[in-house]
Amino acid sequence: MTYDLKITGGTIVDGTGGEPFEGEVGITAGRIVAVGEAPDDARETLDAAGCIVTPGFLDVHTHYDGQASWDDALQPSIRHGVTTAVMGNCGVGFAPVRRTDHDRLVRLMEGVEDIPGTALSEGLSWEWESFPDYMDALEKTPRTMDIAAMVTHDPIRVFVMDERANAEDQATDAEIARMRDLVREGLEAGAIGFSTGRSDLHRTADGEWTPASEATAKELAGIASAFEGLDHGVIQAVSDFDLERDQDRFPEEWAVIESYVKAAGGRPFSISLMQRDFAPDQWKKILAGLEQLDAEGYTVRAQVAPRAIGVFLGLQCTFHPFMGYPAYKEIAHLPLDERVARMKDPGFKAKLLAQKSDKVSTPENSVPPIADLMIETMEFVAEKLFTLSDDPDYEQPPEQSIAAKARDRGVSVWEQLYDTAIARDGRELIYLPIYNYTELSYDNVLAMMKHPLSIMGLSDGGAHVGTVCDASFPTYLIAYWTRDRTRGERIALPTAIKKLTADLADYLGLSDRGRIKPGLKADLNVIDYDNLRLEAPHMVRDLPAGGQRLLQGATGYRATIVNGEVVVRDDAITEARPGRLIRAGREMRMAAE
Repeated sequence: MTYDLKITGGTIVDGTGGEPFEGEVGITAGRIVAVGEAPDDARETLDAAGCIVTPGFLDVHTHYDGQASWDDALQPSIRHGVTTAVMGNCGVGFAPVRRTDHDRLVRLMEGVEDIPGTALSEGLSWEWESFPDYMDALEKTPRTMDIAAMVTHDPIRVFVMDERANAEDQATDAEIARMRDLVREGLEAGAIGFSTGRSDLHRTADGEWTPASEATAKELAGIASAFEGLDHGVIQAVSDFDLERDQDRFPEEWAVIESYVKAAGGRPFSISLMQRDFAPDQWKKILAGLEQLDAEGYTVRAQVAPRAIGVFLGLQCTFHPFMGYPAYKEIAHLPLDERVARMKDPGFKAKLLAQKSDKVSTPENSVPPIADLMIETMEFVAEKLFTLSDDPDYEQPPEQSIAAKARDRGVSVWEQLYDTAIARDGRELIYLPIYNYTELSYDNVLAMMKHPLSIMGLSDGGAHVGTVCDASFPTYLIAYWTRDRTRGERIALPTAIKKLTADLADYLGLSDRGRIKPGLKADLNVIDYDNLRLEAPHMVRDLPAGGQRLLQGATGYRATIVNGEVVVRDDAITEARPGRLIRAGREMRMAAE
């Protein structure tokens, strides 16, 4: 045999959680054909000396639904070792859709996932109406990685209920049956699952509740029955359990979630899990509910993150503390350099700091009311604000907060924020860990990750592009949690790799990937583990219509391999585009055979 590619000299961390071992990997026709010893010649040999060799990473929670229509690279995820990405989470997507509803779905995605509507409007090809049509359109474009798509609740509701699809209207029996049939159609076309969103923090760009946010248990159970008789597909949900409206509704909302899970014919289910400051023990209630469902025989998982769920605030970002100030609004239209020049003027600074912020959340926009609450309570919030700078540290102690720095300088919190915002010529980022940092440590994050029902998720790759860049989660999990953390317990490297590979492949039912094993897909990473580093997030203007987004790269990826081809070499994306659309069901059966 002559291998197409042979990896030599590396330490194999095979995704099973077992001990690493020295060995070679032989690849032929996009498949792994030899592990440990690969004695034959190869057309190309990749020297992995000093590196670890891992399976390619899976990301079960992205929002590349729009970006996949125009972008074949799928940054930032490809820069962090991801070789399989699942999109269509949280109930938002772009199919099925009538031609007259294109703008409606764009406004929905723009509001919920902070993706510029102008970019979506220009970038989306709209070569589809049905979900199978959408899959066919996605299949036309080769990419750096494999992608899988879920059928999403909001477009289904809009397609079936039209103008009645707002959050407060209940679906009729006939409408539920129609939604069920459309979901079944998508699943039979190869969708990897179905998702719904039930968060009061999610709004359209026009400030409206998302269509499915208040769907009844009857509707969700009716839709979930679309899985009856199928041997593939997962279901996903996000819910804040009506904390914005009524903090006492957890039992009622959990009952809705339970009915959704139980109606799906035993298919695996996952729900977002994080610690919220205003309900710090809610995550424990969710885990307790999942444990009960698990005891009853259901396959349930909590999607957890390896760090705080936070946002970046800055003059280039979607949000910053001064956006509601009258003086700032006078210059908000200016280019960044001109705004910074004006803000450096002592007279302008004194004028602004003497003012109060106007409301930034209105019925006409997607800014959540929590933004105004944060501004009103900034003296307290600033205890959780941190400067990220060039060497990003996401677990900073209290003494490094904006509030602590203000006290050290003897200035107000607002003056410290102002000076920070204009630092680095207005390109400084202020990090606000909204969730998972209530006690200013990662003890609870560790507890979530170690729970037997947890899986890694919540990166939101492709979404929140003006405030978040969490597609870097895989790199962070490896570099920080297995090597660099000094503020507490670490995670073993084989465990971290298993969380990013085999655990996620098993949850999705993708038996052809997630491990380094003969016969499986040759999706692999070769990583210079000792020198793996996150770069600082930075703003680029590369979206359609000149839209901007945050990107965060990494150094240390000697190679990322998809279907046997090198798509990243020495941290740079190559021209190879071997990635394809996953057609769940049929491909899973072929892999099993």
